[in-house]
Amino acid sequence: MTSIATPVRVMIVEDDLVTLERFAAAMMRDPRLRVVEKVRTARGAIARLQAASPDVLLVDLGLPDAHGTEVIRDTVRRLPACDIMVISMFGDERNVMASIEAGATGYVLKDCADADLVARVLELRAGGSPMSPGIARIVLERMKSGMREAGRPAVDGDAPATLTAREADVLRLLSRGYTYAEIAGQLRISAHTVGSHIKKSYRKLKVHSGAAAVTRAAELGLLRNGPGTGPAR
Repeated sequence: MTSIATPVRVMIVEDDLVTLERFAAAMMRDPRLRVVEKVRTARGAIARLQAASPDVLLVDLGLPDAHGTEVIRDTVRRLPACDIMVISMFGDERNVMASIEAGATGYVLKDCADADLVARVLELRAGGSPMSPGIARIVLERMKSGMREAGRPAVDGDAPATLTAREADVLRLLSRGYTYAEIAGQLRISAHTVGSHIKKSYRKLKVHSGAAAVTRAAELGLLRNGPGTGPAR
């Protein structure tokens, strides 16, 4: 797991009180995280965002007064350094793509275990784009569909980026929703090395997030073979 010197400041936006307290308790059990704000409405989140100044925003989509994408867009505009992860019961394409287009860089379903949620928050802050396996599949399928509709080739001759075999392995597993720790276990390397491979991939592919790296690598036909190409878990 990534070592973090100062606690990551987390703001949680969730309308269900029991779920809100569950998420907060999970965060507070890890000394690397600190919950700085808990809010149950979109308006409340937007009003308290600047004062809370979170490093990570965890946001539900089905808020009582507005869709969670409104909070995401406001956060991107006012706190561009803040990492944003949706945590929702909605796993349909419309909500997933609306959230990513608004500025979310992670998307996890609410049925994840508390320990997994904590790991994904830390992964997000370390530069990853954690997604539940089904969500990652939606993103990739949407990307492939967009390329077909635009008549784009699978490999772009103007961008001859290449990845090492290990970098491709890491992105392939990332695309299937594995956490850094799980990828490390699969490839028998450290989580730190996983992060290093992903950051090198960013530079080569000229992107700034894990989701964008996976999408770009898939466009270039770099994720066709190797670990993670079997059935989704």
